[in-house]
Amino acid sequence: MVLDLSVQLMQATVQLEQPLGDGTRTVGTGFLISETSPDGKAHTILVTANHVFEKMPKDAARIGYRIANPDGSWSYSPQPLRIRDAQGHALWTHHPSRDVAAIAITAPAAFAKAAIPEDYLAADDTFTKYNVAAGDQMMTLGFPRGLAANAAGFPILRAGRVASYPVAPARIFPTFLLDFSVFPGNSGGPVFMSGPSRHAVDDKGQGGQNVEFIAGLLTQQVELNSERLDIGIVTNAKYIRETIALIKDPGAPVTEVAEAAISGAKAASAEEAARPE
Repeated sequence: MVLDLSVQLMQATVQLEQPLGDGTRTVGTGFLISETSPDGKAHTILVTANHVFEKMPKDAARIGYRIANPDGSWSYSPQPLRIRDAQGHALWTHHPSRDVAAIAITAPAAFAKAAIPEDYLAADDTFTKYNVAAGDQMMTLGFPRGLAANAAGFPILRAGRVASYPVAPARIFPTFLLDFSVFPGNSGGPVFMSGPSRHAVDDKGQGGQNVEFIAGLLTQQVELNSERLDIGIVTNAKYIRETIALIKDPGAPVTEVAEAAISGAKAASAEEAARPE
């Protein structure tokens, strides 16, 4: 199955929010992945940064669905998403060592159809296969400061260059840097490659091969002495795959990493993303 990943991810990316009761709301970003169980049944998984859910104090968030109208217009229709049970226990699954969360949801039919197949998540060998390296351009979707691209609630598309080296293997380098302006509300958004890559070559050794894959999700921004450096921290998609596997089997193997946090790294979501409702 071949996707126009930019367009498909635009449809599969949603705003996550929780009203705080004082006229403001906390905002983050999530995206939908389609996972197929061994019996052939498809499941819709919402992926975001773990801190997006952790810093929402109430039991229910809102997920920003969009409805296509017969006249070609769109309506923004956020719906409740339960993230904790009556005892306050988390209903989502998170990776034990990385800032990744996933939760199985029942989405409207149009959104379930728009969910990206799990195979589009980068695997262990994807970065090596496509020679992903510093200087490659990647794109990301999100809701900076809770801002959407339009009244329909579509995410804002941004682009940046891979700003660190090396970026593989993921078990050694679980995160990488992306050179673009990050704001609260961007956390949890997908980071992906779609189109010709200057480093990827085809079977004949020709450069400019088209690549389509989700490289990871945005989890933090970098600050130094309270100054934003316009650098985002991306967690490799390998850890999204592992988190989804934990939904099905809490005993599934995961990659333990001992990488220290980048100095000055700061979550790009939670309370600081609060905006007027």
